[in-house]
Amino acid sequence: MTSNNKNILLQLLQQHKALEISKQIDYEKFYLYSIITHSTAIEGSTVTEIEAQLLFDEGITAKGKPMMEQLMNLDLKNAYEYGREWIAHHKDITIDSLIALAAKVMARTGAEYNSLGGSFDASKGELRKLNVTAGARGKSYMNWMKVPQKLEAFCNELNARRKALNPTDIIAIYELSFWAHYELVTIHPWADGNGRTCRLLMNLLQMEYNVLPTKIFKEEKGEYIQALINTREKEDMEIFFNCMTELHCSHLKQDIEHYVKSVEVVDKTDLTKEMVDKWSIKPSLAEKMVDILLFMADKDEIKTETVVSAFGFTETTAKRYLRQLTEFGYLEAHGGNKNRTYSKKD
Repeated sequence: MTSNNKNILLQLLQQHKALEISKQIDYEKFYLYSIITHSTAIEGSTVTEIEAQLLFDEGITAKGKPMMEQLMNLDLKNAYEYGREWIAHHKDITIDSLIALAAKVMARTGAEYNSLGGSFDASKGELRKLNVTAGARGKSYMNWMKVPQKLEAFCNELNARRKALNPTDIIAIYELSFWAHYELVTIHPWADGNGRTCRLLMNLLQMEYNVLPTKIFKEEKGEYIQALINTREKEDMEIFFNCMTELHCSHLKQDIEHYVKSVEVVDKTDLTKEMVDKWSIKPSLAEKMVDILLFMADKDEIKTETVVSAFGFTETTAKRYLRQLTEFGYLEAHGGNKNRTYSKKD
């Protein structure tokens, strides 16, 4: 990546750490949920981050959303949980371990294939035995018969790079993870789930060395895919490195801006006193409602179920607090009773 991008990334990571953003309540969980939701969205899922949270934490399925999309999200969550535990042991990455990752990713949405090369099961992470292309008129990936050999060479090089890596060199860690993503997706070992599995491996390598994982928003799909294409056509890995670094920097800036705004906008003590004085409510009740407003500081909207999950309130209690915050003018309610959401009032 360019020296300018390196400097910006290091500065933002330092600022992110200094602000202790990652120490916020449930930050790690919600950050991971965001990674998962956007990774599946790139593959066509319409499940939102709020819907994914309710699905993961409460088992509440999103009405009107295809079950296949929700299973895709559940599978990827399980794959990340499995992968995080596995990568923490710093074992060699092998064809078998990549197959195990792909099997988690495709557990409930993978299909069985019968091709001229033979039968294989995507839900078990088995390597493809047919040739594939990217899209209707896209470039053909390597012949399926070459995949095992290429995958073996990839694993060998990846493990060698991991062993030679300086664990304090943050830039080298990111470049290794981006390289692994690009190389694996270029081999395209599976009939389905390549993108999710490659992004998963990228994130696991970042987690292995304790750097903040990279996520790609669904709105950035075009830029991300084009960077993969340009890198392949020009045989210049720097193109993909710079694209991924710039996306990561953009997300870090958003995180920092949201956090700073949340700290500046509301002081818990002052707001609690304001509620008590203006609305003549008990301080203990005001503190609970202020906690909800602080929780919402970096969120566009929430549902009753989100408050129940985050604070352990009963549904009746959560609805009462949200209704009072709306009546007091701090929140706006949207939608009917069954699908009501709440956003901060400008």
